[in-house]
This record gives sequence, C-alpha cells and structure tokens, in this order.
Amino acid sequence: MTRQLSTWFAAWMALLTVAFYLWPGQHMLWWGAIGVSSTAGVLVGVLVHRPRKRWPWFLLAAGLFAFGFGDFLYNLLTDVFGMANPFPSFSDVLYLAMYPLVAGGLLGFIRSRTGRHDRDSLLDATTLTIGLALLSWIFLIDPYVRSTELTLVQKLVSVAYPLGDVLTLAVFARLITGGGRRSPSIVILGLGTAGLLVADVAYGLIQLNGDWRVGGPTDLGWVLCYAGWAAAALHPSMVELTEPARSQASDVGVRRIALLGAASLIAPGVLLVEASLGTVRDAAVIAVMSGVMFVLVLARLAGVMGNHRQSMARERELREATTTLVSAADTAETLAAVRHAVDRLLPDGVVHTVTLVRAERADEPGLVRVSGLDPDVRELLRAYSSALRHPMGVEGDMLYVGAPTEALQALQTTFEVLASQAAMALERMTLTAEVNRRNSEAYFRTLIHNTSDVILIVDEHNVIQYASPSAGTVFGDERLAGFELWEFVAADERSRLAELLSQVRGGLHAHNQIDLRAERVDGQGLMVEVDCRDLRDDQTVGGLVLTVRDVTERRQLEEQLIRQAFHDALTGLANRVLFQDRVEQSVARAERDQGLVGVLFIDLDDFKIVNDTLGHAVGDALLVAVGERITAALRATDTVARLGGDEFAALIEADSMTDLEFAAERIVLALAESFEIAGQDVNGICSVGLSTTVDASSAEELMRQADLALYVAKGAGKGQWRRYQSDLHTAVLERLELRAALDQAVKEQQFVLQYQPIVDLDTGAPLGFEALVRWNHPTRGMIAPGHFIEVAEESGLIVPMGRMVLQQALNTVGRWQRSTAPGALRYISVNVSVRQFRTPGFVEEVRQLLRASGVGPGTLLLEITESLLLRNDEQVRADFDALRAMGVRLAIDDFGTGYSSLSYLQHMPIDVLKIDKSFIDDMLESKQQRAVVTAIVTLAETLDLAVVAEGVEEAAQAVALREMGCPYGQGYLFAKPLSEPDAFALIPKAAPFAAMA
Repeated sequence: MTRQLSTWFAAWMALLTVAFYLWPGQHMLWWGAIGVSSTAGVLVGVLVHRPRKRWPWFLLAAGLFAFGFGDFLYNLLTDVFGMANPFPSFSDVLYLAMYPLVAGGLLGFIRSRTGRHDRDSLLDATTLTIGLALLSWIFLIDPYVRSTELTLVQKLVSVAYPLGDVLTLAVFARLITGGGRRSPSIVILGLGTAGLLVADVAYGLIQLNGDWRVGGPTDLGWVLCYAGWAAAALHPSMVELTEPARSQASDVGVRRIALLGAASLIAPGVLLVEASLGTVRDAAVIAVMSGVMFVLVLARLAGVMGNHRQSMARERELREATTTLVSAADTAETLAAVRHAVDRLLPDGVVHTVTLVRAERADEPGLVRVSGLDPDVRELLRAYSSALRHPMGVEGDMLYVGAPTEALQALQTTFEVLASQAAMALERMTLTAEVNRRNSEAYFRTLIHNTSDVILIVDEHNVIQYASPSAGTVFGDERLAGFELWEFVAADERSRLAELLSQVRGGLHAHNQIDLRAERVDGQGLMVEVDCRDLRDDQTVGGLVLTVRDVTERRQLEEQLIRQAFHDALTGLANRVLFQDRVEQSVARAERDQGLVGVLFIDLDDFKIVNDTLGHAVGDALLVAVGERITAALRATDTVARLGGDEFAALIEADSMTDLEFAAERIVLALAESFEIAGQDVNGICSVGLSTTVDASSAEELMRQADLALYVAKGAGKGQWRRYQSDLHTAVLERLELRAALDQAVKEQQFVLQYQPIVDLDTGAPLGFEALVRWNHPTRGMIAPGHFIEVAEESGLIVPMGRMVLQQALNTVGRWQRSTAPGALRYISVNVSVRQFRTPGFVEEVRQLLRASGVGPGTLLLEITESLLLRNDEQVRADFDALRAMGVRLAIDDFGTGYSSLSYLQHMPIDVLKIDKSFIDDMLESKQQRAVVTAIVTLAETLDLAVVAEGVEEAAQAVALREMGCPYGQGYLFAKPLSEPDAFALIPKAAPFAAMA
C-alpha cells in the first residue's frame, strides 16, 4: 500500500492539473488544491514512512506551503481585487521564503547522508552551479539590473528569484553528487526541482519581455515541482534520504567529466558569443567566474590525488591485515587483527569499538542505526548512533564496528573487504578444526593399536573385557580378554591393586597411578606403571580403563642413576653428597644415644707427582687401590667416601677416642706401603685429619674441623695424622694471617736478598754466589724462607716473589760487574720454583731481565727441583733448550731427596748437581749416607756434570768431600748468607773467580 501512495498521488495531481487548464475560471480553486495537496503529501509521507530524521521533510513541506500560499494571495489579488500583475506584492515574500526553506531541507538530506566533509561533491556541485549561475546572470539578473523601467524594489525582488534558483540548484547539485545510491525519491525530487527551475526561468524572462498571466505553460513547471516533491516524500525510498550512505570518492566517470566540462565551458562560450556579436558587456563577471572555476578544477585535481593516496594507504593496510589473518590461529587472533586494521584505517583520535557477537539471524551487511539493533548489541555500541556490520559466516557470528557516522561512511567499503577476509579466515579455521578432528580420530585409533602402552578395560568383577594389541609385547600374549586381572599381577601386589580399583570406583580419585610388579604369561617378572580411570558412565567404554606401561628398564636406569648420584664413579665409594648425609644421620644418632662419631679426611701427599710422572691412568688405578686399602683398614659398618681428586673420607662410630685414633694410625700405616700398579711401585703416602663429636655439635662443624686437622697434618710433613684440637684452629688462623701478610709483602716488596758463596774445596776460593731470599717483616724482623716458602707455594705468590728475586739478583750482579774488573764475578745462582718455571712466558721473562740488567746469560745459573723433570713434558724440554741456547746454565737443587732418575740426567740439558744437606749432615757417622754421596759424585763425573755439596758446616766434611772427588761446596763452614755489601767485599777486584767446571 505504501508503495502505491506516490502513484495515487501522481494521478490525483494529474486530475487537478487537467481541471486547472480545462476550467481556467476556477483556477484559484484548482491551484489552491494543488498547493495544499503537495504540502499534505509530504506530511503524509513523513507520517507513513517515518524517516530517521523528519525535520528536512518538514522544511520542504513548509517551502511548498509558502509557495502555495503565495500563489493563493497572488490569485486573490488578481481575481478578487482585479489587480493586473501586482509586482511586487506580499505573495513575492512568500515565494522568496520558499527558497531558504527548500535549501534547508536539502541540506538536511545532505548532512544525513554524507555528513559535512564530502569535499569532492561540494566542488563538483559548486562548479556546475557557477556555470549555470553565469547564464542566470546574463539572461536574468543583468537585464533586471540594467532595466530603466523597474523601480529599485522591483529590481531587488526580480534579482532575488534567480538567486533563489541558483541557491536551490547549488544545494540539489551537492545532494546528487554526494555519492550513495540514487534512490527513486532522489530522482523524483530532482524532477520537481527541475520543474521549479525551468518555470522560474520562464517566469523571469516573461516578466522582462511582457506581462505575466496565469494559466500559461509555465505553470506546468510549478505543478511538476508540487507533484514531484510530494511524490518523493510518499515513495518508500524517501527514508534513504536521511540514512547515512556509503561514502566514496566522487564519481569521475565520463558523464560527470562531460557535465563538469560543459559547465566550465559556459564562461568562455558566453564570451565567444558576445565577442562575435561585437559587444562584450559581461567581461568582468565572465573573468571572475572563469577564475573561480579554474581554482575549483585545481582543487578537484588535488582531491583526486588525495583520494588516490588514501586508496593506496587503505590497500596497504588491507594487505597487511590479510597477511595477519592468514596466520591467525583462532578467533581471538582474528579479532585482534581486525581491530588493529580498523585502528589504522580510521583517522587518528577517532573513538571506535570493534566487537564480534553471536547473532540469531544473518542480517544484511552495511551501515545501520544502533537503535535498531538487538538489545545486547545495542548495549555494546550505546556510545554511537551508527555502526557497520558484516556477517562472518561462522555459526551466525556478526562483526560490528561502532564509530562516528562520518568515519563509518568513509570506512564502509574498506571494512567490507576486511570483514570478508576475516570471515574467510574464520571459515578456514573451522574447516581446519574439522579436518584435524577427523584426523585425530583416525590418529588415536591408530595410536591405540600401535602404542607400547597396554590399554585394558575391566568390568565390575575385575575381568578383562578388552586388551590392546600391545599386550602381546608386554605380557607375552594379547589374548587377555576373559581372564581375571589378578592373574597378571605378582601375588604380593594384588592387595595394592585391589585398593587402587576400590578407590577409583568409590570416586576418591578420578584416576590414580601406582607401580606394580607384574608377571608375563611365561612367568617372567616385570615392573609396570598402572594408571586407572573410571569410565563406567561412558557408554562406549562401560568399565575401568587401565593404562599399563612397562617401566622395567626405566626403573633399573633410575636405580643406576641414583647410585651414580650418591657414589663415586671411579672407586665405587660413597661420594660427598652421600657421605655428608650419613654424617648428619650419625651426628643426630650420637646426640640422641650419647655416642661418639669420628670423621677422617684423607689426602694423598704426592698424588700430583704420580699423575705428572706416570700419567692419569696410573693415577686413577692408584685411587682405586687406595680406596680398597682404606676400606680394608676399617670395619664393614664404617663409611668410606671419595670426596674428589685425591681426597678421601671415613665415617666411624666408635666406643672411645682411642678407637678413632687407632683407625687414623691404621690408615696412615696402610697407605705408607707402596702400591704395585702397572708393574711399578707407586707411593701412596697420605695425611689424615681427625675430628670427633667431642669437639663438634653438628655435621657441618665436624667436617670443617676434620678439614682443619688435615691442613695441620699436611703442614707437619708427609705421612702424618692429626686430631682436631682447639689450638689447631689458632694455628690455622695464624697460617691464614701469614698468607695475608705475605700477599701484602709481595705488593710492598718487603723481600731482601742475601748471598752465600760457592767455593772450590781444594783452594777455598769463591766461585760465585747463591741468591737467598729473606722476608724483612715490619714487626718480626728478618724471616728465613723456611717459614713462608710453603705458604707462598700454596697461594701462588711464589711466582711474583720469584720474579722479584730474579730481577733483584740480576740487578745486583750487574752493579757488581760494572764495579769490578771484567771476569771478576762469573756466576750468580737463583732458585726457581716449579710453578714459576711453568708460568707461560718464563723464558722470555728471563731474556728481558738479563737484557735490562746488562748481565750476560752465562753469568746466570738457575736452580730447579727434581719434580720439574719428572714429567715427560715437551714444553719443559723446549724451555730448557731455549735457556741453554741463550747461554743460561741449569742446576738440580737438593738432588737425591726426590725421585732421582738417570733418564732425565741423560736427556735433559743439566749442568750442575747440588747434593742436599741431609746427606752431608750424616755422612761422617753413616756409611750408607757416605756411600750415597760417593755414588752421586761418581754419577756426576760420569755424566760430565759439576757437583756442589750443600750444608758443609765442618772441616771434616770438607775433607771427606775432597777425598770423594767432590770439587765444590757451600755452607756455614765457608760463610753464612751475606748482605750485598759483605758479599761484594769477597769479590776479587783484579783477578776473576775460578771457573766452575
């Protein structure tokens, strides 16, 4: 019915028009009926169709009413009062009032459809309007202005009519160029507007050229205006005029370009016509109009370029969004990608909301009013009047974007593409999920038939109803169905399994897991892990599901790993972790039972030498043998452990302190005997530290005290044991204080050198000096090296100390040589520790010190210990060769006290042997010692080595050494260590020392 209203109204208006021309005598009646019908038609259309905004239609109705009432007054003046073409009159006021009312209504349509910012449409409408306004100026306005027959008021009113037409034209042109679908109402409204403009132009021309009379063909234009505007309001599509329309770049197709081009050519065309007629009257107006249209064209081109850039930006954002949507894994990621894209597509600062809701029906996509949406969606978007929506095609999901209407109009086209891509992504996820579900079903079906775990289903009587094929691998037969579950469980484990099944059936646990010992059908035992779940309510299962896994190898491996975690891999003894745990338990037990617990820390004294000389394989074998010998020396209830390296420990629970001390003594004696390893006798001498719960109240304190006791035992010499006593703690602290003071002494260079001469035993003439270091302590005075060298070796301070001694000795010799005749001083002997010698760059350091002091390399004799030669180290041999090539000579200090071997004497570049003082001291009383010294001297002569006897303190010792053939000696018999001035006094000032052979 509503669609027929405009048809019925058109017929009614046609009847009135026919009556108007057939019975001109009653034209006042017919014309009034036409005006009233037009106004009523608009109002009826608004009431019937209920557009979103009504006030634009009401303005249009008011304009029609003003126009119709003006006609009624005009007819009243002419027909009733007999006035001939009254102009101007009050009817002209009503006529002119129509134009702003109509323009306001059309602007209302524009604002409702496209907002305020459609710049391109405004430029196109302005261009078209200016072109037609120029024609209006030339043919209507200018003649009125130039007329001499009209009064000023008549001119103003006459000019107002074409200006009103120009206003109406401009607004309507803006409406039809503003994008959006051109609905039937717009077409009908355009026909009415065209009728008004044509009739007004004709009326103006008639007014200029003759008298106006009612009933002429011009009235048809106004009839068309009345009918068209009312019919537009009656058509159902009239609601679209106040609905937001899709915003898009203004159409610049062929028709629009042709129309705009024609409008732009009006001005030059008029100028051409006037020039051809020989009279150019409107040059200024034409020039202004041409300039304005030129500016409009430039602005339109700039808009086209701007639209192109915006399109490229939107396309780029869509590509990025599509890439993100392709990689989206779920709905949340898809919605996040859409939100990110919308945020980038909308102008900065535009508040918006993107939401995905489950809809009961699939609505059409597009720009919609929020007030017409479902309540739940309306609540989400209550901050906005309009929203964009698009169905996602997945379970009725609907995507909404709420924002200001103008922003949504600009976004609509891009949003449809974006939403389509998002819908495709969701559909892809749905299809993928379905495919995965079907694949998963097939996968798990295959998995059940091929898994190594056994799946069993048992009924209420614990009878197996189903067994997976893997039962054949685990139990030896897959045909378990029909047998009771107990038949495959060890007898002593059945009660545990029965308790598990009872708990699961009772609902105490949804599922539970235990380890059991099971049996194969062939009677072989195995360890299994059983997981039980209650699926009796599941119609596809209807029982308890037991997952049985063979964990025999895993449990064996775990036991092995546990043993490795608490036992030493080399010796099989307890390691530090297990030992400490047992100490803690023993201490707690002793505290409870008033018992006595002792801890022994055992450390091999020369293990590093064994490793260095005989290799790590022999060292490992020695550690194993030591562990066995310690274990054999103690009781079976005692715990023996290897703490690491060559450190062992023993835990003993004893009845008395004597038992603990005897145990320490047994271990020392047991390890004092050499070991035969790989056909060689290897020394296993050890030091032992003992602590007891008499002095310690905790496991930590007990082990710390044993460590302190071991430290004291090692300081007392090899093969010693010590029990912790309170005074030991003080001794250790004193040793630590000595170490700290020694470190400060190295930094402050508190060391001085003394020099002891080496003499020829036949003549007593000095050959050279040995540089001996002394510590000039700030408070304790001069300290001999025996009190601090061991600590320096332990701490590594021996390296900087040795460098200092070598530098000071060479500098002293350099000064002596510069103060004496050439060759008066031939040798300076300096001790070098093993650690210093093996420091990288030692040879280069010697070379630099010799060069800096100006001392010739042949003057320097380096004394080294035998332990440096025991390792078959290519680097040591290379350093020896480098020193010899330089001219430096090498001596073996304290020869005979270590692992003396002919092999290194034959192969190493040694020049001098120094016999240790311990052999010289007992040489006169002990034939054995005398024989040893004689053997060393004979060996040196055989190998062409010089021999120096150290520690010669008696004349008889010097005589005996000369009789043995020992050429050189050193000791208190000849001179004590001397200060630098005293030693310098012994140097011959004219004749050189005798050369050391």
